[in-house]
Order: sequence, then C-alpha cells, then structure tokens
Amino acid sequence: MKAVVFHGIGDIRLEDVAEPVIQQDTDAIVKLTASAICGTDLHFVRGTFPGMKPGTILGHEGVGVVEALGKDVRNLRVGDRVVIPSTIACGTCSYCRSGYYAQCDVANPNGKRAGTAFFGGPEMSGPFHGLQAEKARIPFANVGLVKLPDEVTDEDAILLSDIFPTGYYGADLAEIHPGDTVAVFGCGPVGQFAILSAKLMDAGRIFAIDCHADRLEAARVQGAEVINFDEEDPVEVILRLTGGIGVDRAIDAVGVDAMHAHHGPAAKSARKEKAEFKREQREVAPHTNPDGDNWVPGDAPAQAITWAVEALAKAGTLSIIGVYPQQMRTFPLGQAMNKNLTLNMGNCNHRKYIPHLLELVRTGAVEPTEILTHVQPLTSAIEAYRSFDTRKPGWMKVELEPAMLT
Repeated sequence: MKAVVFHGIGDIRLEDVAEPVIQQDTDAIVKLTASAICGTDLHFVRGTFPGMKPGTILGHEGVGVVEALGKDVRNLRVGDRVVIPSTIACGTCSYCRSGYYAQCDVANPNGKRAGTAFFGGPEMSGPFHGLQAEKARIPFANVGLVKLPDEVTDEDAILLSDIFPTGYYGADLAEIHPGDTVAVFGCGPVGQFAILSAKLMDAGRIFAIDCHADRLEAARVQGAEVINFDEEDPVEVILRLTGGIGVDRAIDAVGVDAMHAHHGPAAKSARKEKAEFKREQREVAPHTNPDGDNWVPGDAPAQAITWAVEALAKAGTLSIIGVYPQQMRTFPLGQAMNKNLTLNMGNCNHRKYIPHLLELVRTGAVEPTEILTHVQPLTSAIEAYRSFDTRKPGWMKVELEPAMLT
C-alpha cells in the first residue's frame, strides 16, 4: 500500500509499505478514506520535535471504514465508518476513566512515565505507524474508533479526529466563562477552532493574533478582533483595546515553530532579542535540513507564549495547546508568577471531546468544513506538505484522500 514515510529531518517520501495486520485482540484494521496534514507533522520534518524513527508512517488524523476486527472489539462491525482519535488510549486505566486519555497508563509501550501515545509520532510516543496511508492498525479499537452517523461527511469528520477537539480543548483549558475576553495566538487550523470553541463557550470578545492575512480574515469572519503582529505590537494593541487591563484568557495555538515580527513596531523588540531567539532555536532544533523555503524552523520558539503571558490580565488563565518538545526550557516564569496566572497545558484528550463535538456537527449546530481549504489525493502528499509548510495563502488545512489510490 502507499503511505507517507519519514526518513529523516527534511526527508519524507511517498512509497510502498506492507499492509497492517491484527496484532492484538483489541485491534482493528481501518481502510482510510481521508487523512490530513497537521502542523505537528511539520515539527517532525523541520526538526523542532526530535526522536522520529526512520521508516515511521506519518499522520495522526484519519477517517475510514473498518476492514477487520480483533475478537475483543465488540462495539463495531466490519464496514462501519469511523473517525480515529489522534491520541491512543486503552479506556481501562484510571487516567482514561478520568478523561485523561492522552496520559493513558497502558497505550504507550515505553511505560507509564512515557506520556502521550499517538499515531505517526516519535519513539517516545510509541512509536505507532500513522494514518497518512491507505490502511492503518488501530490499537484499543473499542475506544480508539468512534462510529460516524451517515449524515456526517468525511470532510466534516476528518476535522473531528484532531483539529476541532484540540481547539475545543484549548478553550476548555483556558477556563472560559461567559463574557470573558480571550486572546488566541495563532490563527491556523487549531487557532480557528479555538476561536469557534471560545464562541461556543460564550466568550464576550476574542482577539486573534497572526501575521497571515488569509488566516486573520478567516478569524474576522468568525467575529474575532484581528491583530497582525507584523503591523502592530500585539501586546500594546490588546492593552489599548482592553483599557490597559489585558485579556482574561489566552490560548497559545502556535507552539515551538513560532515566528517573531519581521516588520512594524514589534520587530524593534525582536531585534533586541535576536541572540536569545538564536539560543532557543539551537535548543529546540539542533539538527535541521532546510530545502529552499521548506522545512525551516520558526525563528522565535518562545515568542507566542511570551506575548500571551504579557497580554494576560492579572489572575488570568493561560492555555497552552501549541506543541513544545521536552528540550524546550524557555518560559517567562517571573512574569507569570507575579501576575498570579493560572497555567493549563497538555496534549488533547481527543476521545473525551469527540462524541460531543460529533453531535454538534451532526445536528448542524457547527459547520467545521470552512477550515478545510485543500483536498488532494495521497499521491500528491509531498507536494501538499511543501505548500502547507511554507504557509502559502489559503493553505489552512489539507485533507488527503487515500481512497483515491487504485
């Protein structure tokens, strides 16, 4: 079968690989009808998240049809359409039973202290082969697959595998109350769904911070107040527009590949921090392999999180859902402590949120497909990676269609 395979930093290939087989009684084999490229996949290719094992199939977002079931998967049938939660969880341990699926004690073969297990990730996450393939093995399928109703399309469902739940998780971690003023740093797919989720939680005002005009326009369409950090200093603007108070809640939807301002007032501050940004880059990405404009790490890993802390009001809440590797050590701790901020962060517990969000989509209360901007066959996956990586205008989210292969 065809799959997108990681061979090294800056080196991914579409190639033929062996088809997956049932290994455990709780496994399922799913024939993928849709997968997607996520910013997390780009971290691996850029070198800002280490530990990827060559030969690993990439991708952690998938929709498909059940092709085979282990004998202990008793809630599904062959032929069922399903969405695959990105993180892998047993459903049995105390963490899963408490809703902390991303910290399952059983799923990660590296042991209880290893942390989140997910598809298409580094060795510390399993590793498990990913979902940018024609077929995939799904462990703990009785928990790790959610059956789709007929009225929910693949285009809707693929956004429920990771992006929508992660955005909603970010809003949940931010502890948004009705009327709160919220700042979302990063207006890519996760940021867009964080904005949507903040609206679902009745936020009073939402600020959206980015430097890409198409992403800011998408946020504006949602009703957010947009700030281009390449034209204005985002912290100064937020303080001015909130009467000097700041926002109640901030969501970092950027992570380790953050960029500093290259133009405008905020660029002056960035120039003063140039040496520090370089140090942070070396810390998080000691090995890189750029190819022209592709696979280039962000030039200011801690920029988004620093702006978020600075923009928060006293006693505010910071939600961190942007991905940071374990070697990342930079955080404005003194500012956060002296403002009595609450910090909530982590990998999304996808299985906790998907059923609720699926019902919102099924009933038409939410229409998520506007975030999906490009649909391509799996055979064009490498080209799609390159376009998404360089943040070409309009490339908000990419769906791959494995089923188009013959």
